Order: sequence, then C-alpha cells, then structure tokens
Amino acid sequence: MAAGIKQIAGIAFVALALAVGCTPATDEQHDLIIRGGLIVDGSGAEGFIGDVVVDGDKITAVTQGTSPAKAAREIDASGHVVSPGFINMLSWAPHTLIVDGRGMSDVLQGVTLEVMGEGSSMGPLNDAMKKTKIDQQGDLRFPIEWTSLGEYFDYMEQKGISPNIASFVGAETVRVHTLGEDDVAPSEAELATMRGLVRQAMEEGALGVGSSLIYAPGTFASTEELTALVREAAKCDGMYISHMRSEGGGLLEAIDELITISRNSGAPAEIYHFKQAGQAHWDKIDDAIARVEAARAEGLRITADMYTYTAGATGLDAAMPTWVQAGGFEKWRERLQDPEIRARVASEMKAPGEGWENLYDAAGGAEGALLMGFKNPDLKKYTGMTLAEVAAKRGTSPEETAMDLVVEDGTRVSVAYFMMSEENVERAVALPWMSFGSDAGAPAAEGVFLKSNTHPRAYGNFARVLGHYVREVGATTLESAVHRMTAFPANNLGLKARGMLAPGYYGDIVIFNADTITDHATFENSQQYATGVRDVFINGVQVVEGGSHTGATPGRALRGAGWAGWPGGGACEG
Repeated sequence: MAAGIKQIAGIAFVALALAVGCTPATDEQHDLIIRGGLIVDGSGAEGFIGDVVVDGDKITAVTQGTSPAKAAREIDASGHVVSPGFINMLSWAPHTLIVDGRGMSDVLQGVTLEVMGEGSSMGPLNDAMKKTKIDQQGDLRFPIEWTSLGEYFDYMEQKGISPNIASFVGAETVRVHTLGEDDVAPSEAELATMRGLVRQAMEEGALGVGSSLIYAPGTFASTEELTALVREAAKCDGMYISHMRSEGGGLLEAIDELITISRNSGAPAEIYHFKQAGQAHWDKIDDAIARVEAARAEGLRITADMYTYTAGATGLDAAMPTWVQAGGFEKWRERLQDPEIRARVASEMKAPGEGWENLYDAAGGAEGALLMGFKNPDLKKYTGMTLAEVAAKRGTSPEETAMDLVVEDGTRVSVAYFMMSEENVERAVALPWMSFGSDAGAPAAEGVFLKSNTHPRAYGNFARVLGHYVREVGATTLESAVHRMTAFPANNLGLKARGMLAPGYYGDIVIFNADTITDHATFENSQQYATGVRDVFINGVQVVEGGSHTGATPGRALRGAGWAGWPGGGACEG
C-alpha cells in the first residue's frame, strides 16, 4: 500500500457514509465503483480510505470505508490515491488537440481539463486573422473551420477530444480583430466594439479575459483599455488572467497593474506562471508574494499559477524589442532585413529591455537560450542547440543569428529561456493561492509531434508536482497539492460541479500511485511520458486504463457563468 495511506477504523460505516452525503446499502446497481483507494477529494482535507461510486457522467456517492453498494464494474484502487482530475490552468493545447484529440502528454498525467486563452484565443476571428494563423502554422497544420470562440468549442466537441476544454477570450485577439497589429490606441467607438466582442465571447462561454503583455501586439494595450475589457467580463462573473507586463525588472509594478485592473473592473484576477525572471530579480519573490497577499487581505481575489521548471519557453520575439514587431510578423521579418534596424535591434538585445521584457537578457544571453522548434526543414538540424552554439556554427553573432533564424524560418522560432531560481520555484509550489499550468500543448510522443522538441513541462508538469515537490522535496503536502490542482482552480474559474470527489460532481477522476508518480521528460529528451497514473476517467468515461490511453474522447467544452446556453440564460448583467 502506498506510503502515508491511513486506514479508518473504529467508526461505524453508516455514520461515515451519512457524513459524506451517501446512504448505506441498497439493492441498486451502479455503473462503477472505485474501491479501497486513498481518497484525496480535492477539498484539502486529509485523505481517507474509501469508495467512489459513479453513475453515468456523475459521482453519486463517496464513502469512508467500504460501500456495500454493487456495480456493473468495480475497480480495486488499493495502494493508490483517488483524486479529482487535474486542471491545467495554462494550456496551449488548442492546436495539438485539433491534430490529436487524445491530449496524450497531459491526460497520461491525470489532466482532465485544459484551460486556454493566454492573450490570444481561438475566437473571435476575422478573415485576415484566419489567414495569418494558417500562414504561421508549422509542423501542425489544420484548416480553421470556425470564427467565434463558441464555434471553436462546438467544433472541438464534434471532432472528439479526450480532455475537457475551457477558454478565456484573448485581449490581444479582440484588439487585433478591431485594430490590427499596429501600436495604436482605440478610439471610443473602437473600444466599444472591443467590449462588444468580449461580451459576445462571455455569452458563448468564455471564462473571462486573458492577456499576454510582453508580446506585440498585446503589449500595446494600456491599463485603461484592459480595464474596460475586463469590466465587461466582470458583468458576466468572469475573471482576468494575465501574463503580466514584466516578470523581471518591472515585476512588482506589473503585479500592481494587475491588482489595479482587478480593483477597478470588479473582476478577480490571476497571475499566469508566477516567477521572477533573471538572476538579478530572484530576490523580488518576497515583495511579489507580499503584494499578492496584501491585495487578498484587502478582499480582492488575486491568485496565481505556475509551472515547475526553471526555464520558460516562448519564441525569439521575446528576445527583441516590441517596436520592431509592430504591424505583425511579415513587417517584423521585413524590418529584420534592414541593416540599420538590425544594428539597433542587436544593440537593444544586449541590454535589459527598456519598455519591453527582454528574455534573452534574463536568460544571461545566448548560452541560456535553447532552440526547440523550426518550421523550415533546413533549420531543424539546430533543434536542441543553444543560440550560442548555432551562432558559432554559422560564424555570426548571437544577435545576428537570432534575427537570421526568424527571417529564414518564417516564424518566431520556439525557444526555451533558462531564467528562474529552483529555490524560488520550490517556495512558490507551497503558496496557498497557487495552482498549476503547463504553459504547453498536449502532444503525443509520436508522428508529427516528433518533428520539433518541446519544453518538458508539456509531458511532466503535473507529475513533477506530485513526484518531485510533494514526495521527494516535501515542499507541500499531497492534500494541498491536489486541492490546488483541482477544487481551487475550479472554484476560481466558477466552474460548476468540477474539481471535487463529491456527490453531484462530474466523474473526472484520477487513480495514481503516490510512491511512483514521476516525470521523465528533460530538455535533452523532452518527449517522454510521465508514469505513475494508472487510470483516468473524464465525464465518467475511462480514457486511461493501466497507464495506457483507451482512445476514448468524452471531453466537453466547459463554459463560464455568462454562457447564454445555461438554463434561464447566463449570468451577464445589462
């Protein structure tokens, strides 16, 4: 039996059963009973040995001790933890799920919900935006057969996906839909149009507004513009979630901006991938935590999520000033071929960003930038090399090499930047207002996905929390970690009947071995599945059995409180 599993003894079953909301023995035949596991129900309370009863897509009973009920199928979970399915608060799976709906890398870790929308979302789109998205596709290629966010939800459900999905509407997406990609401020009429797009997305089921403020063109949005958009989400019980304007030199000011937007809009807010980027900023963790906790003490609902690695992953756009990227990729690419502009960009790359977030500098330069993915077959030979190594091979400076790679690849190029302190990561894992997100897709270790590397967080983030930070390091407890991967984010998102093992909740259930759950993906060999998760159920349907995917695709689009499709309509005011 797994270490730490405690037997419940000396208490009558009937009293225990009534205490957790079920009744003693009946002659009723249930669909499924998961028996004898350590039930860590998502509440944060201490786990207990018991049974979980499932009928259809819902949990109908949770008992301490053995339930006398019978079921058509019974699963022995002794020696294992039984918990709610994990919620990936920052998922970049909208594309990978179109190509392969199984969501392998995440589902095999116990992830049952992918939450999307960091700055950009899959709707609303116009024709120009669709063309840009198709032109920028690399290894993963697919048609865009939807326009609105709601239509994307419908498309994915009809296609068939294993995990559930949910999404914020991207502040950048709304901006580009109305203003294009230039560095311009909206007129009052344009801002009204943008607010209307947010309202439409909320009524289609968006969870709120997501922003990503270090990248062009999202970075061009002012605090006032963002507040106006988030105010519309707040009218529909939505929240604000942000990759803030800075995670390094301007970290504390960026937290202040997020808190201000929350306070002035009336919406709760969450910090995406809480971190202190760049060694010069590692000591800001105390002040960053203090700012969040002061806001929470004020009564504002400020939370955060994180991935459990010391490197981030994005593109070479995060190594170059945003002014050179204004107007979209093709204008950026054209500018990078102008000798005078190249000289200016190279100079700015070598210094901390002034008015922009320079991840190249935060990583300590070219040695800390690992190249992971290219579109151009001729450049794929550089996959897995640092920018410094590629520059040496090509005989050009790292800065010139970075610009040349963007021009030659026709994309921003996928890069990992090593920027964070392991000590800070370990500390953040234990914060009571912290949930978790991979900031990655949900690929399979096969086929087209093998054409590029990925950050190991795509295959290991959740297993790493439970294996490394809970079992090996002891940074937090099993019950707290599960709570902050399940009920805590579900409640923050306003999701109905998700994130708990309790009667009336949906059957999103994970059975894992707390003694063996382990992440195996590394930066050198990133496409390795985690192990230790034995079984996964989503909406009551088994998608992982004995550590292998069943091929089932029961995933649904989970819509926010503003969704007009709720009985009686959504929660939107006005």
